[in-house]
Amino acid sequence: MKIAIIGAGRIGSTFAFQLARAGHEVTVVARGERLEQLRRDGAIVSATGERAAVRVSAALDATAAWDLVLVTVLAFQVDAVLPALAESAAKSVMFMFNTFEPLGRLRDAVGPARFAFGFPAILATLEDGKLTSKVVTRGMVTTVTDAAWAKVFTDAGIPAVVHADMESWLRTHAALVVPAMVAVITAHAREAGVSWAEAMNLARAMEEGFRVVRHLGNTITPEPMVTLSRLPAPAVAALLWGLSRIDAVRKTGAAGPGEPRMLIDAMAAAAPGQTPTLLAIRP
Repeated sequence: MKIAIIGAGRIGSTFAFQLARAGHEVTVVARGERLEQLRRDGAIVSATGERAAVRVSAALDATAAWDLVLVTVLAFQVDAVLPALAESAAKSVMFMFNTFEPLGRLRDAVGPARFAFGFPAILATLEDGKLTSKVVTRGMVTTVTDAAWAKVFTDAGIPAVVHADMESWLRTHAALVVPAMVAVITAHAREAGVSWAEAMNLARAMEEGFRVVRHLGNTITPEPMVTLSRLPAPAVAALLWGLSRIDAVRKTGAAGPGEPRMLIDAMAAAAPGQTPTLLAIRP
Protein backbone atom coordinates (compact mmCIF):
# COMPACT_ATOMS: atom_id res chain seq x y z
CA MET A 1 0.00 0.00 0.00
CA LYS A 2 0.94 3.63 -0.42
CA ILE A 3 1.05 5.24 3.03
CA ALA A 4 2.03 8.75 4.16
CA ILE A 5 2.87 9.45 7.78
CA ILE A 6 2.67 13.05 8.99
CA GLY A 7 4.89 13.42 12.04
CA ALA A 8 8.26 11.70 12.34
CA GLY A 9 8.54 11.58 16.10
CA ARG A 10 8.65 8.45 18.24
CA ILE A 11 5.24 7.09 17.21
CA GLY A 12 5.29 8.09 13.56
CA SER A 13 8.80 6.68 13.17
CA THR A 14 7.76 3.37 14.73
CA PHE A 15 4.83 3.01 12.36
CA ALA A 16 7.01 4.01 9.41
CA PHE A 17 9.66 1.46 10.40
CA GLN A 18 7.20 -1.42 10.84
CA LEU A 19 5.06 -0.64 7.79
CA ALA A 20 8.07 -0.16 5.49
CA ARG A 21 9.61 -3.43 6.65
CA ALA A 22 6.28 -5.12 5.94
CA GLY A 23 6.59 -4.07 2.30
CA HIS A 24 4.45 -0.94 2.12
CA GLU A 25 5.60 2.19 0.29
CA VAL A 26 5.97 4.70 3.12
CA THR A 27 6.52 8.43 2.81
CA VAL A 28 7.36 10.32 5.99
CA VAL A 29 6.39 14.01 6.22
CA ALA A 30 8.75 15.73 8.65
CA ARG A 31 10.26 19.10 9.43
CA GLY A 32 13.33 20.73 10.94
CA GLU A 33 16.24 18.64 12.13
CA ARG A 34 14.28 15.39 11.83
CA LEU A 35 13.56 16.13 8.16
CA GLU A 36 17.27 16.62 7.48
CA GLN A 37 18.16 13.41 9.34
CA LEU A 38 15.68 11.41 7.30
CA ARG A 39 16.84 12.94 4.04
CA ARG A 40 20.44 11.99 4.85
CA ASP A 41 19.55 8.45 5.91
CA GLY A 42 16.74 7.71 3.47
CA ALA A 43 15.44 5.39 6.16
CA ILE A 44 14.16 5.04 9.69
CA VAL A 45 17.23 3.83 11.58
CA SER A 46 16.98 1.92 14.84
CA ALA A 47 19.37 2.23 17.77
CA THR A 48 20.67 -1.24 16.87
CA GLY A 49 21.45 -0.21 13.28
CA GLU A 50 18.45 -1.75 11.52
CA ARG A 51 17.12 0.30 8.63
CA ALA A 52 13.72 0.59 6.97
CA ALA A 53 13.86 2.56 3.72
CA VAL A 54 11.29 5.35 3.43
CA ARG A 55 10.60 8.31 1.19
CA VAL A 56 10.86 11.71 2.82
CA SER A 57 9.00 14.97 2.22
CA ALA A 58 8.59 18.37 3.83
CA ALA A 59 4.87 18.47 2.92
CA LEU A 60 2.04 16.12 2.06
CA ASP A 61 1.46 15.62 -1.66
CA ALA A 62 -2.25 16.45 -1.85
CA THR A 63 -2.55 15.01 -5.38
CA ALA A 64 -1.35 11.52 -4.43
CA ALA A 65 -4.01 8.84 -3.96
CA TRP A 66 -2.63 7.61 -0.66
CA ASP A 67 -4.26 4.47 0.66
CA LEU A 68 -3.71 5.96 4.11
CA VAL A 69 -2.46 9.18 5.61
CA LEU A 70 -1.54 8.52 9.23
CA VAL A 71 -1.38 11.70 11.33
CA THR A 72 0.83 11.29 14.41
CA VAL A 73 1.46 14.92 15.36
CA LEU A 74 0.39 16.16 18.79
CA ALA A 75 -3.22 17.31 19.16
CA PHE A 76 -2.34 21.01 19.38
CA GLN A 77 -0.40 20.72 16.08
CA VAL A 78 -3.19 19.14 14.04
CA ASP A 79 -4.89 22.39 12.97
CA ALA A 80 -1.81 23.26 10.91
CA VAL A 81 -2.24 20.14 8.75
CA LEU A 82 -6.05 20.02 8.48
CA PRO A 83 -6.24 22.15 5.28
CA ALA A 84 -3.81 19.83 3.46
CA LEU A 85 -5.71 16.78 4.70
CA ALA A 86 -9.05 18.22 3.59
CA GLU A 87 -7.67 18.82 0.07
CA SER A 88 -5.81 15.53 -0.12
CA ALA A 89 -6.85 12.76 -2.51
CA ALA A 90 -6.13 10.21 0.25
CA LYS A 91 -8.56 7.32 0.52
CA SER A 92 -8.28 7.14 4.33
CA VAL A 93 -7.04 9.56 6.97
CA MET A 94 -6.32 8.23 10.45
CA PHE A 95 -5.53 10.59 13.31
CA MET A 96 -3.46 9.04 16.07
CA PHE A 97 -2.70 11.08 19.18
CA ASN A 98 -3.84 11.87 22.71
CA THR A 99 -6.88 14.12 22.85
CA PHE A 100 -9.77 14.86 25.19
CA GLU A 101 -11.77 16.85 22.66
CA PRO A 102 -14.77 15.48 20.70
CA LEU A 103 -13.77 13.85 17.42
CA GLY A 104 -16.52 15.41 15.29
CA ARG A 105 -14.39 18.35 14.14
CA LEU A 106 -11.72 16.07 12.69
CA ARG A 107 -14.32 13.81 11.10
CA ASP A 108 -15.95 16.80 9.43
CA ALA A 109 -12.60 18.13 8.19
CA VAL A 110 -11.75 15.04 6.14
CA GLY A 111 -15.24 13.60 5.61
CA PRO A 112 -16.90 10.70 7.46
CA ALA A 113 -16.22 8.21 4.67
CA ARG A 114 -12.45 8.37 5.07
CA PHE A 115 -12.09 9.36 8.72
CA ALA A 116 -10.48 7.01 11.23
CA PHE A 117 -8.89 7.42 14.63
CA GLY A 118 -6.45 5.34 16.59
CA PHE A 119 -4.21 5.24 19.60
CA PRO A 120 -0.76 3.60 19.65
CA ALA A 121 0.34 1.18 22.36
CA ILE A 122 4.02 1.88 21.81
CA LEU A 123 6.84 2.88 24.14
CA ALA A 124 9.55 4.58 22.11
CA THR A 125 12.41 7.08 22.20
CA LEU A 126 14.39 8.95 19.54
CA GLU A 127 17.99 9.76 20.45
CA ASP A 128 20.24 11.37 17.84
CA GLY A 129 17.77 10.30 15.19
CA LYS A 130 17.94 6.64 16.22
CA LEU A 131 14.73 4.85 17.17
CA THR A 132 14.21 2.55 20.13
CA SER A 133 10.68 1.20 20.36
CA LYS A 134 8.72 -1.48 22.14
CA VAL A 135 5.35 -2.40 20.67
CA VAL A 136 2.78 -3.66 23.16
CA THR A 137 1.65 -7.06 21.95
CA ARG A 138 -0.63 -8.19 24.79
CA GLY A 139 -3.38 -6.59 26.85
CA MET A 140 -4.11 -2.99 25.88
CA VAL A 141 -2.67 -3.02 22.37
CA THR A 142 -2.99 -0.34 19.69
CA THR A 143 -6.67 0.55 19.27
CA VAL A 144 -8.34 1.91 16.12
CA THR A 145 -11.80 2.56 14.70
CA ASP A 146 -11.27 0.70 11.42
CA ALA A 147 -11.01 -3.10 11.15
CA ALA A 148 -9.15 -3.06 7.82
CA TRP A 149 -6.37 -0.90 9.18
CA ALA A 150 -6.24 -2.92 12.39
CA LYS A 151 -5.34 -5.91 10.21
CA VAL A 152 -2.72 -3.97 8.23
CA PHE A 153 -1.04 -2.80 11.43
CA THR A 154 -1.22 -6.25 13.01
CA ASP A 155 0.32 -7.84 9.93
CA ALA A 156 3.13 -5.26 10.13
CA GLY A 157 3.98 -6.23 13.71
CA ILE A 158 1.84 -3.70 15.57
CA PRO A 159 -1.07 -5.73 17.00
CA ALA A 160 -4.27 -3.68 16.84
CA VAL A 161 -7.89 -4.08 17.87
CA VAL A 162 -11.07 -2.17 17.05
CA HIS A 163 -13.11 -0.11 19.51
CA ALA A 164 -16.49 1.34 18.55
CA ASP A 165 -16.57 4.22 21.08
CA MET A 166 -13.20 5.84 20.51
CA GLU A 167 -14.18 9.12 22.17
CA SER A 168 -14.88 7.36 25.48
CA TRP A 169 -11.70 5.32 25.04
CA LEU A 170 -9.61 8.45 24.49
CA ARG A 171 -11.13 10.35 27.40
CA THR A 172 -10.61 7.39 29.71
CA HIS A 173 -7.04 7.12 28.51
CA ALA A 174 -6.44 10.83 29.14
CA ALA A 175 -7.64 10.45 32.73
CA LEU A 176 -5.21 7.56 33.14
CA VAL A 177 -2.21 8.89 31.32
CA VAL A 178 -2.01 12.50 32.53
CA PRO A 179 -0.90 11.62 36.09
CA ALA A 180 1.44 8.96 34.69
CA MET A 181 2.99 11.49 32.29
CA VAL A 182 3.49 14.02 35.08
CA ALA A 183 5.16 11.34 37.21
CA VAL A 184 7.51 10.37 34.39
CA ILE A 185 8.33 13.97 33.41
CA THR A 186 9.11 14.82 37.04
CA ALA A 187 11.27 11.71 37.45
CA HIS A 188 13.14 12.40 34.22
CA ALA A 189 13.92 15.98 35.24
CA ARG A 190 15.26 15.07 38.68
CA GLU A 191 16.72 11.69 37.66
CA ALA A 192 14.87 10.08 40.55
CA GLY A 193 11.39 8.73 41.17
CA VAL A 194 8.51 10.76 42.58
CA SER A 195 7.93 10.86 46.33
CA TRP A 196 5.06 9.05 48.02
CA ALA A 197 3.29 12.37 48.68
CA GLU A 198 3.60 13.30 45.01
CA ALA A 199 2.34 9.87 43.98
CA MET A 200 -0.73 10.29 46.20
CA ASN A 201 -1.51 13.70 44.66
CA LEU A 202 -1.22 12.15 41.19
CA ALA A 203 -3.51 9.28 42.21
CA ARG A 204 -6.16 11.75 43.39
CA ALA A 205 -5.82 13.59 40.08
CA MET A 206 -6.50 10.32 38.28
CA GLU A 207 -9.65 9.76 40.37
CA GLU A 208 -10.79 13.26 39.45
CA GLY A 209 -10.13 12.60 35.76
CA PHE A 210 -12.29 9.47 35.80
CA ARG A 211 -15.07 11.44 37.53
CA VAL A 212 -14.92 14.04 34.76
CA VAL A 213 -15.20 11.35 32.09
CA ARG A 214 -18.35 9.97 33.71
CA HIS A 215 -19.76 13.48 34.25
CA LEU A 216 -19.46 14.19 30.53
CA GLY A 217 -21.56 11.13 29.72
CA ASN A 218 -18.73 8.97 28.45
CA THR A 219 -18.10 5.37 29.46
CA ILE A 220 -14.97 4.24 31.28
CA THR A 221 -13.53 1.81 28.75
CA PRO A 222 -12.06 -0.72 28.05
CA GLU A 223 -12.90 -3.10 30.88
CA PRO A 224 -9.46 -3.05 32.62
CA MET A 225 -9.88 0.71 33.04
CA VAL A 226 -13.12 0.15 34.95
CA THR A 227 -11.17 -1.92 37.49
CA LEU A 228 -8.37 0.65 37.68
CA SER A 229 -10.84 3.50 38.18
CA ARG A 230 -12.18 1.74 41.28
CA LEU A 231 -8.82 1.13 42.96
CA PRO A 232 -8.17 3.06 46.20
CA ALA A 233 -5.80 6.02 45.88
CA PRO A 234 -2.91 4.32 47.76
CA ALA A 235 -2.95 1.41 45.29
CA VAL A 236 -2.82 3.78 42.31
CA ALA A 237 -0.11 5.82 44.05
CA ALA A 238 1.98 2.67 44.45
CA LEU A 239 1.69 2.00 40.72
CA LEU A 240 2.76 5.55 39.83
CA TRP A 241 5.57 5.50 42.41
CA GLY A 242 6.94 2.33 40.84
CA LEU A 243 6.45 3.53 37.26
CA SER A 244 8.60 6.61 37.92
CA ARG A 245 11.48 4.32 38.89
CA ILE A 246 11.65 2.33 35.64
CA ASP A 247 14.52 3.69 33.53
CA ALA A 248 12.99 2.86 30.15
CA VAL A 249 9.77 4.62 31.11
CA ARG A 250 11.53 7.58 32.68
CA LYS A 251 13.38 8.27 29.42
CA THR A 252 10.07 9.08 27.73
CA GLY A 253 9.81 12.09 30.06
CA ALA A 254 12.27 13.80 27.73
CA ALA A 255 9.27 14.61 25.51
CA GLY A 256 8.43 17.38 27.99
CA PRO A 257 5.26 18.74 29.55
CA GLY A 258 3.40 19.96 26.45
CA GLU A 259 1.09 16.97 26.07
CA PRO A 260 -0.12 16.67 29.70
CA ARG A 261 -0.61 20.44 29.84
CA MET A 262 -2.77 20.27 26.71
CA LEU A 263 -4.85 17.39 28.08
CA ILE A 264 -5.37 19.02 31.48
CA ASP A 265 -6.44 22.27 29.82
CA ALA A 266 -8.92 20.37 27.62
CA MET A 267 -10.35 18.52 30.62
CA ALA A 268 -10.71 21.78 32.56
CA ALA A 269 -12.45 23.44 29.61
CA ALA A 270 -14.85 20.52 29.22
CA ALA A 271 -15.78 20.48 32.92
CA PRO A 272 -15.34 23.98 34.37
CA GLY A 273 -14.75 24.06 38.12
CA GLN A 274 -14.43 20.26 38.40
CA THR A 275 -10.69 19.80 37.87
CA PRO A 276 -8.86 21.54 40.79
CA THR A 277 -6.63 18.53 41.51
CA LEU A 278 -5.69 18.12 37.87
CA LEU A 279 -4.88 21.81 37.56
CA ALA A 280 -2.74 21.53 40.69
CA ILE A 281 -0.49 18.89 39.06
CA ARG A 282 -0.27 20.72 35.71
CA PRO A 283 3.47 20.82 34.91
